Amino acid sequence: MNIKFLKIWAKLLCLMFFFLFLTACQNKTSTLEKNIPMPEVKAKYDEATLVEFNNKITQGDTNRYEGLTISKEAMLSQPDKLPQVLFYDSDINIPYPEDGVKGLYVTADNLSNPEYLDYLINYLDQTELNSLVIDFKDDYGNIVPVLESDNPMIQENVMGFVDMKPIMKRLEEHKIYPIARIVTFKDYLLSDAHPEYSFHDPSTGGIWQDGNGAQFTNPFLPDVWNYNIGIAIEAAKLGFKDIQFDYVRFPEGFDVFGSSLDYDIGGYSYFISDDPEKEGTERVAAINDFLAQASEQLMPYGVDVSADVFGYTAIAGDAADVRGIGQSFAQMAERVDVMSSMIYPSHWGEAFFGYTYPDLYPYEIVSAYMDHETQLLANVENKVRTRPWLQDFTLPGPPGTYLEYGANEVQVQINALYEHGIHEYLLWNALGEYTEGVDYSPDIQPVEDSNSQVQ
Repeated sequence: MNIKFLKIWAKLLCLMFFFLFLTACQNKTSTLEKNIPMPEVKAKYDEATLVEFNNKITQGDTNRYEGLTISKEAMLSQPDKLPQVLFYDSDINIPYPEDGVKGLYVTADNLSNPEYLDYLINYLDQTELNSLVIDFKDDYGNIVPVLESDNPMIQENVMGFVDMKPIMKRLEEHKIYPIARIVTFKDYLLSDAHPEYSFHDPSTGGIWQDGNGAQFTNPFLPDVWNYNIGIAIEAAKLGFKDIQFDYVRFPEGFDVFGSSLDYDIGGYSYFISDDPEKEGTERVAAINDFLAQASEQLMPYGVDVSADVFGYTAIAGDAADVRGIGQSFAQMAERVDVMSSMIYPSHWGEAFFGYTYPDLYPYEIVSAYMDHETQLLANVENKVRTRPWLQDFTLPGPPGTYLEYGANEVQVQINALYEHGIHEYLLWNALGEYTEGVDYSPDIQPVEDSNSQVQ
């Protein structure tokens, strides 16, 4: 009897502990299922303070805020050369010229003329010239080559004037380095088809035009960036080895008349300052951001990115009219592979560099400019190359104010570059009529003196 009693008692105890355990679990579960109010979190800084902070950081006024130090050191670094397998294969293999790029500008009309193309290739074969700058998107906004794009905005502006594929094969055979010139923000076609991408003149109710009837798209807008970068990618796919962005700026004089126009400033309002010394920094930021994005998106295609700039921007620094067009030479140089300053002697204003009529002094003007640019590039961290545009044309003016440019005038410009250690350049003639009899690679050693620095 005692043993039976003990067994029954043991079972009862087990059942009791079991029920106690279940009750405890239920209590714990019900506690967890209750809604626990979260503490209210308030922003430490109001919106105005944050905007001010962003302005200071983006404009480089400070990198310290309430004891927080932002490191300027890069956490990751990109190697100088990436394996070729990582890049898009266009099936066009043209190496970078060993002695540097020495090129001519070629229009769509020139390129579509078989006889002229034969002459041009033969001329490059017989001289030290080795490169061609080819219009891919012209000053009107036409996309010159035959092209099939998935982007309807791109496709509707394809002129299809030239079949580039056989031409690229010929350039490959002759080792002629191809550069695609893309006129960027000067674009009649895109601004006309999409007025929301342009500047509007309230006095006329239409799209603003400059004195020559040209229309510009708005560099503040990412949609405009993406359109031009998309065109650049198509050029890279065809085998171009360098994408040259021309008119990568706001219209000239924008610092004077820009406030009278209607346009979307996009995400750049926080750059606007009441300080007249900072007026226009939003435009500089937009151009910088476009070039940075273009370089990043073109990287998988293994092409260089170059930018055409006014030579004046390297001389004038942070002047109001430079901020007006958004071109900061040094800041742009940090974001591209090549800077191509347009330093045509005929285009400098009266008395520039101390010469009453600069066009009369092609050697002196180029040499004086390179003194300035070399000093400026010495403070640029990026390994950017300089490849100036030189003058191979005559710009008529009043008698005694200009020269008829021939072999000597072209030669002395090249000589001035070589004396500064610069072996890369591009020659401009809008008609494609270039001067013969020039030594394009003169045996000249860099000259060092108190007035010039060798790069």
